[in-house]
Amino acid sequence: MTTADVSAQLRQQPFFADLNEATIQELSQRAATLTLSRGDVLFRQGEVSDVFYLVTSGEILIEIPAISGPALEIQRLTEGQILGWSWLIPPYKWTFQARAESDTELLTFDGAAILAHCEEDPAFGYAVLKKFSALMSERLEAARRRMMDEWNPPGFA
Repeated sequence: MTTADVSAQLRQQPFFADLNEATIQELSQRAATLTLSRGDVLFRQGEVSDVFYLVTSGEILIEIPAISGPALEIQRLTEGQILGWSWLIPPYKWTFQARAESDTELLTFDGAAILAHCEEDPAFGYAVLKKFSALMSERLEAARRRMMDEWNPPGFA
């Protein structure tokens, strides 16, 4: 996939819709395609995070691994959704795990290079941070709601 193809794809996605052309171009230059088969683990909690993803087809489960038993499903991400913000904040470790629920295609973005560009270009960095801070809030709220639904201890409001 060429940079022009990636740029066109990003312009179609709501997450990137209000970013200026220079920001879209910078992100596009840092993207590559990735294909997963059903059941493949994309990343595990605690591993180093230096990328983020755009789901282009398929389905990814975001989970919290359990000490024993099955992982707790937090969210299901499908086409057009962004996965990953841990590349942006020290200690740069994944806080959840993700696996493919079906055969899945993604765009993977070099978060380390994008983070370096954020430091060099504050306007670019601010635009990226605004987008990802909203994503962090959404993902953490989903985790909180899901944990309360699953682990609803007596007397806890």
